[in-house]
Amino acid sequence: MGMKRITLSIACTLVLLTAPLAFAQSLHQQLNSGAKNPWATGVSPERQTAATDLFKQGNDYYERAFFLKASELYRKALDHWDHPAIHYNLALSLMDTGQKLELREHLEAALRYGAKPLDEKLFEHARKLKVFIEKQLIRVEISCDVAGASVSMDGRLLFTAPGRFEGWDLPGSHVLVTNQEGYPPNERIRTPREGEVISLHISRVYDDGELTRYRRHWATWKPWAMFGAGVALATGGGVLHQQARNDIREFDARATECELDGCPLTPELDGLRSRGARFQKMAIGTYAAGGALVFTGALLAFINRAEPYRLTPDEHEQGTQVVLQQVDGRHELWVTIRF
Repeated sequence: MGMKRITLSIACTLVLLTAPLAFAQSLHQQLNSGAKNPWATGVSPERQTAATDLFKQGNDYYERAFFLKASELYRKALDHWDHPAIHYNLALSLMDTGQKLELREHLEAALRYGAKPLDEKLFEHARKLKVFIEKQLIRVEISCDVAGASVSMDGRLLFTAPGRFEGWDLPGSHVLVTNQEGYPPNERIRTPREGEVISLHISRVYDDGELTRYRRHWATWKPWAMFGAGVALATGGGVLHQQARNDIREFDARATECELDGCPLTPELDGLRSRGARFQKMAIGTYAAGGALVFTGALLAFINRAEPYRLTPDEHEQGTQVVLQQVDGRHELWVTIRF
């Protein structure tokens, strides 16, 4: 039972999605004019006649499924007469071409004067088809207040600020760039899906200093702590070395006296010699360990030097976030600041 419901649901969804296409073969067959109609104002009878001939030829090719040839003739007809019915038929001829942006534009033009230049049935079909196509596109709404800045999208200039752009585009990755003299290009990337909106307000352009940050592999103190530990060890080795020298010198002096007096080597004197030798070995080991730490710390400090990296304007603007939310009847303010 559950499987049948799923199948039925999928079938209903497909019907709803393809419903706007079901009437795609319903061409408009006649270009009505009338001197008082706004779509005929300023269009001479000669131009209307030329457009009508091209329109009929396009209809003939369309009905024989030569859609590319039909669309070519409809475009030529529009050069003579900007008639909503020509836009409508041209939109139908573009259905299988994948040119959704142009298709939407012609549907919009077909609906410009209401149902009168078409008829109620075709007008309603054009309206539904436009909604259907727009769900497969994205809406673009961009504004900028920075005087003199140029705003482009995917290499296409939209406007020079202050200004605003509203339009449609295909889903996918889009690169938005704001250029102003004396500033680096401020680049933003948006990747909307079908039916989503790119909504962006640009209030300023950022310079290199604002978009540059620095990072290190480790905290600054870590390599220098190792370096300092090495210096401390080396200093300790120096103290041990000095103590070893003192013990050995004292042993040599007392041993010389014993040889002159003919006294035997006492345990105290022998211990003095052993301690000096032990301190000397310890000093050498401490020098080696301290030197290794000093070298390693210096090397790591060099590797850990600050490296610049670039922020996008979006990342810079998200550096400070203020969020107000209500929890259990009380308001809490969360502030996130990143440097």
